[in-house]
Amino acid sequence: MSFIDENFLLETKTAQQLYHGHVQNMPIIDYHCHLSPEAIANDRKFDNLTQIWLEGDHYKWRAMRTNGIPERYCTGDADDFEKFEKWAETVPYTMRNPLYHWTHLELKRYFGVNKILKPETAREIYETCSALLQTDAYSVRNILLKMNVAVVCTTDDPVDTLEHHQKIKADNFAVQVLPAFRADKAMAIEDQTGFLSYLQKLEQASGISIGSFRQLLGALEQRHNFFHANGCRLSDHGLETMYAAAYTDTEIEDILQKALQKKPLNQQEVLQFKSAMLVHLALLDHAKGWTQQFHLGALRNNNTRMMRELGADTGFDSIGDFDVARPLSRFMDRLDNSNQLAKTILYNLNPAQNELYATMIGNFNDGSTPGKIQYGSAWWFLDQKDGMEKQLNALSNMGLLSRFVGMLTDSRSFMSFPRHEYFRRILCNLLGNDVEQGELPASEMEWLGQMVENISYYNAKSYFNF
Repeated sequence: MSFIDENFLLETKTAQQLYHGHVQNMPIIDYHCHLSPEAIANDRKFDNLTQIWLEGDHYKWRAMRTNGIPERYCTGDADDFEKFEKWAETVPYTMRNPLYHWTHLELKRYFGVNKILKPETAREIYETCSALLQTDAYSVRNILLKMNVAVVCTTDDPVDTLEHHQKIKADNFAVQVLPAFRADKAMAIEDQTGFLSYLQKLEQASGISIGSFRQLLGALEQRHNFFHANGCRLSDHGLETMYAAAYTDTEIEDILQKALQKKPLNQQEVLQFKSAMLVHLALLDHAKGWTQQFHLGALRNNNTRMMRELGADTGFDSIGDFDVARPLSRFMDRLDNSNQLAKTILYNLNPAQNELYATMIGNFNDGSTPGKIQYGSAWWFLDQKDGMEKQLNALSNMGLLSRFVGMLTDSRSFMSFPRHEYFRRILCNLLGNDVEQGELPASEMEWLGQMVENISYYNAKSYFNF
């Protein structure tokens, strides 16, 4: 068996039938990612393979550091080919890490390269792919078309002008590129200097002076309305855990006034403020029919020295072990109690909590929308074969896999779309094995085919109203 052949990860004839007969060529809805809207608006062309593959990719940087590669070749001043050589040197050591599969899927799907990346092949692969990247066929927009992408939802701050999204829409680009509203900085009152600086930006963007909590909410609502007018239908939050402390309006006003006066806050006050902000943002989402997403469980910026040198999102985060069940339940119950709980997707990073999340969604599915509360796809450190299978199994055992809205890239790289193929192959293999082991009926192949099509594309299309 050759590596990454047509039946890669498909262990049975039934799995092969499901994949090749139903989902192999389906469009992609990437409803959560961190792609640059500016790069799409300007139809960027990358000069070489390093730029499209290694810029901003903390997955690769983390692997390279582990392999003993100095920082100069990760985020430093080494030239592009030197950086690529060090990545090629690292790739053989990534066997059994998902990076090994992703790397070779991406070389094959984007560039038709079937060779294994290693030091001996580095120069040839670099030159072949870099030459293609300099052609019009490999501009960012054409890459999206080449990968059969139908919808991309980026991740955007409320103060963003959305000028790049507006340009993309005005150009009548065939791929929908929509913003998503991520107001984490408006909640980060624990970092008082950063918080106050952010409020100034929010004032400028909204035209509303922020001297009270009511005015802060008004400014965020103004931006929420602006995002909605520009096609936004999803929000997102990146949190350690859900915040659901008890509070009164008076307490929240007092907390904000202390922050505006640069007075220190205690931990309980920070939790109360974050809790109030989450509720009010959730109410905005519900009023407009948006879907809210919560990425929970990352312990971020563990390495203080590297945080000082490189900043956030550079490869020094890990899985956390925060208290989850009670605050998550309290938050969702508060909104559900007044029938103001929006469609919600919960993503967890700690695999020990898979079943916790898979059962939590069932508490608040109310029959109003199929799969209204979703247990989101395997995320970040769990975005690999074992992690995906465990997420799919937990969801299957505790809920309805058939109503799942499927995969996303959560990526900053335009090279990441084969992760959808990876997911689809794993999904089809899981179901195919069940059929061949007699755990699902072989007589229901028509339904199983529809099921994998729904999970791969149609469920998301319907759920988000794309």
